[in-house]
Amino acid sequence: MLKRLLMETDFEQLKGILKTLEKIEVLQFPELEDRIKRLDVELNSAGFDRWGLHPETLKKFAPFIYFLYKKYFRVEAAGLAGIPQGRVLFIGNHGGQIPLDAMMAGLALFMEAEPPRIPRAMVERWVPTVPFVSSLFTRIGAMIGDPENCRELLQHDQSVLVFPEGVRGSGKLFKDRYQLQRFGTGFMRLALESRAPIVPVAIIGTEETYPSVFDFKLLAKVLGAPYFPVTPFFPLLGPLGLLPLPSKITVRFGKPLYFEGNEDDPEDQIREKVQIVKDSLQAEIDQGLEIRGEKVFTKAAR
Repeated sequence: MLKRLLMETDFEQLKGILKTLEKIEVLQFPELEDRIKRLDVELNSAGFDRWGLHPETLKKFAPFIYFLYKKYFRVEAAGLAGIPQGRVLFIGNHGGQIPLDAMMAGLALFMEAEPPRIPRAMVERWVPTVPFVSSLFTRIGAMIGDPENCRELLQHDQSVLVFPEGVRGSGKLFKDRYQLQRFGTGFMRLALESRAPIVPVAIIGTEETYPSVFDFKLLAKVLGAPYFPVTPFFPLLGPLGLLPLPSKITVRFGKPLYFEGNEDDPEDQIREKVQIVKDSLQAEIDQGLEIRGEKVFTKAAR
């Protein structure tokens, strides 16, 4: 599959995308103002909500956001109509080395859901150590994946995006793509406590953007990162190798799952419920992959 992926990578298309990127200021995000106004958020006098979301930052990055979503990855979303209103716990598959999966799932809900919403993505604890990125992520809706943060958001009827695989998923090698790794159980206890429905989110396409063939663990340790991916393009091609491949991304929102029980139930009971979520998500992934087939760059998984 990796050999086929490399052979089918359209580098001429990639060059064209880069030329478009140079003129990104001419791109507009239609209905941006209207969608931001319809967000269910309360802003203080400085324009921030209580968790750090800053709509003005969204406006500044709107051309770049629009370019990535519509032009570069050509994202398509499915199942948006079945998402419950109010508090929701979105559970997604992780992969692709960098959090493009969280960004594309969040953009699908902001750009295409009715009404528009911004799910608060729970990011890894090492993200704040990256200069600039930490403050930017907070301003566009991401937060540290701490149970207290998630609990408070759900108590205030916000939607939260969680990746229970953690770095086990985001840093996995290309050969292990779309194979769900071990799930933590904390999200289920929070869902039971807040009585929040769980929506599986299968994100197809991000795991081909950075086809990691080796994890340089020693260098990762030196840099203080959880992993350091080596791809066929990076570090061999230098900065150019950091550019993600323009695979076509599909975000599939599954049917809501509702669970009964207590957040203090024994671990084995919690794990049974977690397995139901994991199986539902894997089924959604498998169905999407079957629809897409080998056409990584051209066909949607819907």
